[in-house]
Amino acid sequence: MAAKDVSVSIVVPMYNESDNLEEFYKIVTGVLEAENESFEIICVNDGSTDNTLERLIALRRLDKRVKIVDFSRNFGKEIALSAGLDFTSGRAVIPIDADLQDPPELIPEMLRKWREGFEVVTARRVKRRGETWLKKATASIFYKIFKAFTSFDIEENTGDFRLLDRKVVNALKELREHHRYMKGLFFWVGFRQCSINFERDARFAGKSKLSYGKLIALAMEGLTSFSHIPLRAASYLGIIISFLSFCYAAFVIAKKIISGDPVQGYASMTTIILFLGGIQLLTIGIIGEYIGRIYNETKRRPLYIVRGKIGFGSEARRRREHR
Repeated sequence: MAAKDVSVSIVVPMYNESDNLEEFYKIVTGVLEAENESFEIICVNDGSTDNTLERLIALRRLDKRVKIVDFSRNFGKEIALSAGLDFTSGRAVIPIDADLQDPPELIPEMLRKWREGFEVVTARRVKRRGETWLKKATASIFYKIFKAFTSFDIEENTGDFRLLDRKVVNALKELREHHRYMKGLFFWVGFRQCSINFERDARFAGKSKLSYGKLIALAMEGLTSFSHIPLRAASYLGIIISFLSFCYAAFVIAKKIISGDPVQGYASMTTIILFLGGIQLLTIGIIGEYIGRIYNETKRRPLYIVRGKIGFGSEARRRREHR
């Protein structure tokens, strides 16, 4: 099937997903074949250490609609998703995880919304099974902070699962920053968007690859990629503390002149010094986060390195140049 004949591209970042692969493939192909849509399934092997790649190759032998992009190492999900978008050819592109938490059965409704004229159709979770209360609570807090710190809205309880029109994908391919928060980029590019609700299931098999540490790092990526308010907040905090310190110094001096009381408060002074030292380190840390991102961008390294690809024609070289 020629690339120009592909209507829907499914993009699947994969890292050690061999246990989910066959069930995922069966459900996705069944859904799209029922819709009578021409499609391709682009699987990005993000440096898996299990037999995910071998199973993908075996699946490719059975179904030529399966295409494989194999990374030289693990670059992370955000980069794997970006690579998948680079290699798509469909008029509609749907990123989805292989763990079946996001139901492929929602794809027909996405396609209907797309045919109505929407260019981005986002799947919004109204229930999140298989996730701890702590993860749900911290996610809710993050979305509120993100909305307060940025100049555009990002819809709460959404992930990467959505439909993107070709115009949207082309716009996203122009954004090549290394520190990527794809959920933010999906909303930043704009276009005509809508959402549909669903109840998210627990993983079909395996465990989540995102630890709390990685989730915190991803949250930092999101905030620093789309807002400079943390820098401004550090400046405001410095001004406020300097003003309060000046007022306190004036009070101590006035008290000494008027009443002659000796200057006291060794314990309180030690506490203030430690507090100010902590604030200084926090401010330096915030500045360091931004400087580190500037440093990485100036190196102009490619987003990812492809060790091999299977199922792509002559257009693959042109897409790879967009890395």
